[in-house]
Amino acid sequence: MLNIGDFARHGRVSVRMLRHYDAIGLLRPARVDPGSGYRYYAAGQLARLNRVIALKELGFTLQQVRDILDEQVGAEELRGMLRLRRAELAEARAAAEARLVAVEARLWTIESEGRMSTDDVVIKRIPAVRVAELTGRAASYEPQDIGPVIGPLFAELCRRLERAGIAPAGPGIAYYQDAPDGETPDGDGGDGDYQDAPGGGGGIVVHAAMPVAQQPAAGDGLRVVDLPAIESAATVVHRGSMDEVLATTQTLARWIDANGYRSTGYARELNLECEGDPSTWVTELQEPVTGH
Repeated sequence: MLNIGDFARHGRVSVRMLRHYDAIGLLRPARVDPGSGYRYYAAGQLARLNRVIALKELGFTLQQVRDILDEQVGAEELRGMLRLRRAELAEARAAAEARLVAVEARLWTIESEGRMSTDDVVIKRIPAVRVAELTGRAASYEPQDIGPVIGPLFAELCRRLERAGIAPAGPGIAYYQDAPDGETPDGDGGDGDYQDAPGGGGGIVVHAAMPVAQQPAAGDGLRVVDLPAIESAATVVHRGSMDEVLATTQTLARWIDANGYRSTGYARELNLECEGDPSTWVTELQEPVTGH
């Protein structure tokens, strides 16, 4: 038998916690001295204590912990429950980290207002180009929604081009369209490349495209389209991660407005440098405009 202090030390918990678990019937001592009231625990009770702590730290209430343990859930079933809870917590952490990135990007945009130079904005014609592409859908045009869609699309597109023995004829291009409710892009024939955003309906159609000089063979799972020329595009170079593109796009919007132009659609993104650390990426934004 172990006294309560020794049991707490071996279990890496406080004596106060053990007393609380005793009071609520979650972990009773193996024996209580009738004269002194001292609590004694069997070493075998460490197994139950380990389960209590693991379930508690994974977010279960003490009542839920007691219900689980009193039903004598087996070790394999308990491992399955813990793996599921771990996955839920990992998903929640990823969502929280994505929100933090979005908040930081918005804060950077606010702090950069009026400080980012518009001297490098250039009006030019963007020529037509033939591309192989895959499409998906994002919940919105915000960077935290676009990023998780466009990245995997480009990765899969590059894999398919490599399998087909086709070398890209230029840097990658991302472009976007509004997605009417209920409408599904053609993708490359409905083989699963179209990825609905959570909730479905509406959102943004995301196109990941690579210029190609040859037509893929049938069955390569690639759709080839001709992107039309943009006769007049306001262009600016963004340096760094696309998670931080908001300040650049808003600087471009201010320039368009201040110089008497009107935007006519979403900007294309020409990936001039997209290898290695995202902080070193270089992307040209090409926003179609009219007027002046």
